[in-house]
This record gives sequence, C-alpha cells and structure tokens, in this order.
Amino acid sequence: MAMNWVQFQEGLSMKEFMARYGTEAKCRRALYHARWPKGFRCPACADRRRSTFRRDGQTYYQCRACGHQTTLQSGTLLQATKLPLTTWFLAMHLLTSTKTNMAALELKRHLGVCYRTAWRIKHKIMQSMMEREEPRRLEGFVQVDDAYLGGELNGGKAGRGSENKQAFVVAVETDDTLERPHFAVIEPVRTFSNAVIIEWAERRLAPEAEAFSDGLGAFRRFVDTGHAHTVLETRGGRAATEVQGARWVNVVMSNVKRALDGVYHALKQKRYARRYLAEAAYRFNRRFRLPEMLPRLARAVALCKPCPEPILRTASNYLD
Repeated sequence: MAMNWVQFQEGLSMKEFMARYGTEAKCRRALYHARWPKGFRCPACADRRRSTFRRDGQTYYQCRACGHQTTLQSGTLLQATKLPLTTWFLAMHLLTSTKTNMAALELKRHLGVCYRTAWRIKHKIMQSMMEREEPRRLEGFVQVDDAYLGGELNGGKAGRGSENKQAFVVAVETDDTLERPHFAVIEPVRTFSNAVIIEWAERRLAPEAEAFSDGLGAFRRFVDTGHAHTVLETRGGRAATEVQGARWVNVVMSNVKRALDGVYHALKQKRYARRYLAEAAYRFNRRFRLPEMLPRLARAVALCKPCPEPILRTASNYLD
C-alpha cells in the first residue's frame, strides 16, 4: 500500500517550535506579524504612522494621525490575558500538531495551568477556528450526509429524539472524480427540516456546486436552492460507506465521531458542539500544509474579537 504523504508529512517539531517561539520576545514578534503582516495599521483610522511608549510594563502604539492608543493584544482574542504569550503559542502548537484532538484536561498538564484556565484557552482558540470557518462555501462536487453526536441519557428518550443528541451536517468537497477530498464543512443544525437545510445550502454551497447525498427527505430541497442534486442508493450497512459519491463524507464523519468520543467524555453537545466540530473542520481543511498551521492560527487569533469567558459559556450552536 502506498504511503499517504498527507499523514506522513513533516510538521513543526517541538524542537523547531522552541527555536521559533521559545521566548516571550519571539512570540510577541510572531503575534505582531500575524496581526499586522504589512506593518502597523491603526485600528481606528488604518493609518500606518505610529509612535510607541511603555506604561505598566506594556508597550503601547499611538497613531500619529488620530491619536488612538492600542497594544499588541487589545482588540484581539488575547485582550486582557494575564498569561505569557509563550503559553498561548504552546497551546496553539499542541492543538494543531496532534493527529486527533486534545482535551482541556490534557492541555492543562502540558501548560502547567489550572483546568479552568486550560478550558478557557482551548475554547478561545476553537472560537477563532470557528470564525475562520464560518464563510467557507464548498464548490464542485459535494458529498453531504446527516449525523448525530451524543448518546441516550438514562431515563431519557431513545434514538434521534434523545435530549443529548445534537444533529449536524457533514459536507466534503471533492474533485470531479469524487476520489480526492479537498475541503469540508462540519456544522450543527437544529433539525433536519426543509427550512433548515435550505438555509444551510444557501450559506454553505457555492451556486455551481452539485450535491450528492442519501435519501434524507430534507436533502431533496437542494434543488430549491438551484443546486444539482444526485440521490445515492446506499441501502445501509458497511457497504453504504463505499458507494461512489458517499465514501469521503463517511470517512470524515467517522473520523470526527471517533475523535470526539475517544477524547471528550463529558461534551455538552447543545452548547459547545459548534466549536468542537469547527475545530475538526479547521484542521482537516489545512492538513496539506502542517508547518504553516501555527502561523495561520496565530493570524486567526489576532483577527478574532475579544471573547471573555461569560460569552464562551453562553454560546449557542446556531447562527442568529
């Protein structure tokens, strides 16, 4: 069997990580370039001219055009953090270099912080991943399937009506032979109703995309959004996962479920599933360039607006 070069490609080793990001100064420089890749831009007026001064051990940038003052972290996901940047960059490296997922409890042990801090770090980083994945639209031939996260609660409803089950849609963009996957969208939905699937298709499928799915009734509404749609005869069972036009969406779905079930034992589906699924999609969509994963995530963190813990804990799986 030929070696899968995607899985065996070289990433960023811990030795290389320490050489590039092992000090606070190196992390500050990396975050500066991530936030302002073409040089400083005033958050208020976008002017490039600035002066610097220090106050309370913090470097401030003052715009010479409008006088607006800012710091490297203000207005970003790292605003008001009391943790060193080395801790944040190590967390980003750990969350992007593992093959599957890393729970907050394991992250806590690697970073040397308390569990609540590790949970906050992980969810903030996943928030930046989720925001980067929000505008993604799939093109060409797209394999689509429905799935559920979670199991039955003791004494609760069984099957799809269980209060602990979270419905989600998996879609994988492939090439014209349906043999090579490119990008994926993994997103929770309220239900598999006609209205919900129509809204999902309008956001997630490019106008020229052609969908391939099983016989779920709501998926037939793809034609209402102007997309070509092919209904596959899967007939259930293991053989259904190998049907032409359904193979890759089943592979991605099974990998996501296996990773979540194997790592997280108390996942609150109804509140946080969107972030966990976005994390899986973010890593899948950037799997071809592992060495660039950390710089790109630093860019996502720099562009993400502040998200304090109360907002993290009251998040919804669904877009307003």
